Amino acid sequence: MQVDPDSTAVVVVDMQNGFCHPDGSLYAPGSEAAIDPCATLVARARDADTPVVFTRDVHPPEQFEDAHYYDEFDRWGEHVVEGSWEAELVEELDPTDEDLVVVKHTYDAFYQTQLEGYLESHGIDDLVIVGTLANVCVLHTASSAGLRDYRPVLVEDAVGAIEDDHREYALEHADFLFGELTALDDVTFA
Repeated sequence: MQVDPDSTAVVVVDMQNGFCHPDGSLYAPGSEAAIDPCATLVARARDADTPVVFTRDVHPPEQFEDAHYYDEFDRWGEHVVEGSWEAELVEELDPTDEDLVVVKHTYDAFYQTQLEGYLESHGIDDLVIVGTLANVCVLHTASSAGLRDYRPVLVEDAVGAIEDDHREYALEHADFLFGELTALDDVTFA
């Protein structure tokens, strides 16, 4: 799949210690396995001067204290707490000064963040999306992109998940409803 480096951004979703490192509270081997493919795609994007966006799922300790219904700590346990090692991106994906790092407080990287404004100001129409977790933050970010009329392309072998069937569900759902799938080896910037 050939993408235009001038109208495309690579979005790397939540490749953080809490999800990708064996000591993380929501560690999954599938997330760790996505590190190298994500790093490969980021390197290719940088070589083509394509913008790279990293998202970080970060929760202030008090975020859910007054929650009526939506409480990620209740569902997942305490994770990626603001200021913690868990909330940091894995060392293999060290952002540069040219990269945008979006701090988000929920599954969707567009919800109450600067992401959409950044994409609009840079003339971005297409998003090549990688990261973790497939059926949570990757899926919700990609669907939100599609609903905002961006073209979400998920790189299926650079997406991590807790379970393989979660990953398969998310990719099939994205392909069916709002996005496209491709393989890492098929992504070229030209």
